[in-house]
Amino acid sequence: MTLSVPPPLILASGSRIRATLLTNCGLSFTKIPADIDEDVIKDECLFRGFTPKAVALKLAQEKALHVSRAQAGLVIGADSVLQLDKELISKQKTLADAADLLRRFSGKTHYLHSAVAVAQNGQLLWSHADTADLTVRRLSEDFIAHYIETAGEEILSSVGCYMLEAHGVHLFDSIKGDYFTVLGLPLLPLLAQLRHYEIIQA
Repeated sequence: MTLSVPPPLILASGSRIRATLLTNCGLSFTKIPADIDEDVIKDECLFRGFTPKAVALKLAQEKALHVSRAQAGLVIGADSVLQLDKELISKQKTLADAADLLRRFSGKTHYLHSAVAVAQNGQLLWSHADTADLTVRRLSEDFIAHYIETAGEEILSSVGCYMLEAHGVHLFDSIKGDYFTVLGLPLLPLLAQLRHYEIIQA
């Protein structure tokens, strides 16, 4: 699908890092976070037997669709779901919770499923999801305390309490997958789609 007149771009996410990634690409956009109940959507998806990756995709789609019904433009929705063993992990509310989560991560591999979707006028145009495998090294109590103190409350905005572009890089032994997927936005597939729509130069 090629759009004859490029519409304005809207990011249906409150994420600072997603906005930064788009800004760094030279994209102009308006940031309008989607007001949806993510927990209700997650619960419904799990009840219906969705995989964690499919849950992330559904959340991204619903964000894009929700905002596109009220705003004129090409709406980008994005979301990430973190899977540890068979459990889906939500954002932590306090730094004490973050420390507990890091203890659970220690010495284990978990999976981050990140998805992006594009919608316009209440119609889903495109969506995509990627998965990254992240292996956390064995973390000492001293390191966890130092990390929490150094990184601060900003890590609570990340579902895994890490920010790979900053102090979070020290948590890992290995990462398999796309860097931008870990940051919460499969950026290269999105840019390819925006070129297809002639929003950006091909």
